[in-house]
Amino acid sequence: MPDVSDFILKLQRRRIEGSHATARQTAELLRSVVSQTRMPYTNQAAALLDAVRAVGEQLIAANPVELAVGNIVRRVLHIIREEDLSSSAVSFEGLMISEKSDDEDDADHKGGPVLSAAAVAAAARSTLRPRSLQTLLEDGPLPAAPSKSSSAGDSEGKSKSDKSAVGKRLKHSVIEAINLLIEEIDDCYEDISEQAVEHIHQNEVILTLGRSKTVKEFLYAAKQKNRSFRVFVAEGAPRYQGHVLAKELIQKGLETTVITDSAIFAMISRVNMVIVGAHAIMANGGVIAPVGMNMLALAAQRHAVPFVVVAGSHKLCPLYPHNPEVLLNELKSPSDLIDFGEFSDCMDFGAHGGAPLMHVVNPTFDYVPPNLVSLFITDTGGHNAAHMYKLIADYYSADDLVIKRKSTSSN
Repeated sequence: MPDVSDFILKLQRRRIEGSHATARQTAELLRSVVSQTRMPYTNQAAALLDAVRAVGEQLIAANPVELAVGNIVRRVLHIIREEDLSSSAVSFEGLMISEKSDDEDDADHKGGPVLSAAAVAAAARSTLRPRSLQTLLEDGPLPAAPSKSSSAGDSEGKSKSDKSAVGKRLKHSVIEAINLLIEEIDDCYEDISEQAVEHIHQNEVILTLGRSKTVKEFLYAAKQKNRSFRVFVAEGAPRYQGHVLAKELIQKGLETTVITDSAIFAMISRVNMVIVGAHAIMANGGVIAPVGMNMLALAAQRHAVPFVVVAGSHKLCPLYPHNPEVLLNELKSPSDLIDFGEFSDCMDFGAHGGAPLMHVVNPTFDYVPPNLVSLFITDTGGHNAAHMYKLIADYYSADDLVIKRKSTSSN
């Protein structure tokens, strides 16, 4: 089996940065799991589902905040179900063709020359009459009748080989479908960027927050199409990823202005469109995004500025924010906000009866409700929030929303 424990360790220690890299590596690992799963003679699809589900449960538990892991696990489970239905349909079609050919053979026999009653009776008598010595010498020995045991053994062997071939075809088709999924993940930036020229127009002002590679590639593509526009980048405190994005945009020749997060409401009236990335898009059209995004969405709504979210389809999550499987947030180290040396006296546990007077909260994500999102741009096109559940339903099966291994213990 592939080295699942090594990948789990990387997830637990947050060594894989970004949803894109996480989704791709998860798909590659599950492809290896499918490839190395031993296929039984029966219930081949169930064997693959159990193998993927067992590994997927461990991966999700290793880093529940990274929803892309669960998304890819559910996508692969859906692929197995779809390919199993497809192979079953092909087998049924082959059976129907076989029955049809048998019927056609019968029709051909019926359409042949009709024997008279006398000819039929003569043939019957010839069949029933004992063979003469001369006939035996001329015709040679009678062919030996096949034994029942050998016939049964041949049919059983053929049945097993047929089932083995079906299992191999199913595994091959699932692996091919996972390869297409990996290509889809790799191409998502390009597919989304191709739509930039349809949404960014001449002399517009675009506002974004933090750093998103999808947003960066989207703006690059518009620049390459000779669109002239300005970009306001909110710095995204306390990690200040907006500073990194601003530097990358300037290197590509884009006119860029860095603003503080607290200046968003002051600057939003000058903006034509807000374009941001997402950590995950939920089934109700809500967005889990870097902290500060909800404030930006509220400012955009207040000033009637379109709030556009760009994200690959691997970030589409079939769960709702209230589902217990969804961990909406993660608290980062307080050291991003304060200097422990400067505030050490405020955080003294012994000075005030064992409880410090100062607490530091440093959340990673915000939740943006669907009513604040104007448009989603994915690698499949543009969608509004009300139709996201239909798009998500094409990628996932309702049976796979909760990833849990089937218990093998008997009561």
